[in-house]
Amino acid sequence: MDRSTWKAIERKWALWLGGRRVPVTGRQRGDAPDVEHDLYAIEVKAGRCMPTRLRDGMRQAVASSIGTGKIPLLCVSHSVTGHPSEHYVVMRLDDWQAWNGGALSEEEEQG
Repeated sequence: MDRSTWKAIERKWALWLGGRRVPVTGRQRGDAPDVEHDLYAIEVKAGRCMPTRLRDGMRQAVASSIGTGKIPLLCVSHSVTGHPSEHYVVMRLDDWQAWNGGALSEEEEQG
């Protein structure tokens, strides 16, 4: 992915989440977020590949939320014997914005 593409993606996430993109200039990996925000330390990852388990899991969460008024969440756990487990909660952007209030959606941004 070229620099202009990932910079544009970081700018979009900053807009969507109500933050400000932090320029790469002068920062080291891990010492500042990609997007400055009052509540969150936001790191943006983008690419063409998304693990099938994540996509399928989110589709299942969305399907089970239809008609319930509930927010679909994908909860992912990873553990390797002898190492601490890691746990993640994944949420769709539109659901996060509705829950968190705020910032522009992709449709609003486009005009």
